[in-house]
Amino acid sequence: MDVTELSVPDAWVFTPRQHSDSRGTFLEWFRVDALEKAIGHPLRLAQANHSVSRAGTLRGVHYADVPPSQAKYVTCVSGRVLDCVVDIRAGSPTFGQWDAVVLDDVERKGLYLAEGLGHAFLALTDGAQVSYLCSATYTPGREHGVHPLDADLALPWPADVDPLLSDKDAAAPTLKEAEAAGLLPSYADCLAFYADLRSQAGRGQ
Repeated sequence: MDVTELSVPDAWVFTPRQHSDSRGTFLEWFRVDALEKAIGHPLRLAQANHSVSRAGTLRGVHYADVPPSQAKYVTCVSGRVLDCVVDIRAGSPTFGQWDAVVLDDVERKGLYLAEGLGHAFLALTDGAQVSYLCSATYTPGREHGVHPLDADLALPWPADVDPLLSDKDAAAPTLKEAEAAGLLPSYADCLAFYADLRSQAGRGQ
């Protein structure tokens, strides 16, 4: 498995090695040892999500309060999506920056994003299926969003696609509005939380 850190710190792409023959293809789409080597601690699995989206569906930008927030390991099991990681951690040196990765059923990459980062994806094909492992369960009162079409963020959605948003995502604030309202996780809190996770791993907890 090849591992590459994105330009947004604390996010990585994992590209599996696929083994194909006349019967089909086999791959390891998630390995805890590869992830732990990259991030310094294992992923605590608390919830697994699966979405099926028509082409043009835009989900996000989603995030949760830190701690515990929700780290995610995302893969596209069928079809193709454009996945974006956004640094929404107030005080981060890369605040407001993003990186994008195509996830599909050809290269079958996995994307990990740490707690406190924003996440969004656009379905590029009909019936695009995305599965993701989460470090914490969904808690409505702690979940938030930033508008995925925020002009200041300028996420790289294809110009020829008319995005389909949920009512909740369409009503989300811009990044500046969320920052002004004190809704964003702080970079300092995120770093402290990551350090605590690594410390727990070192103690074997």
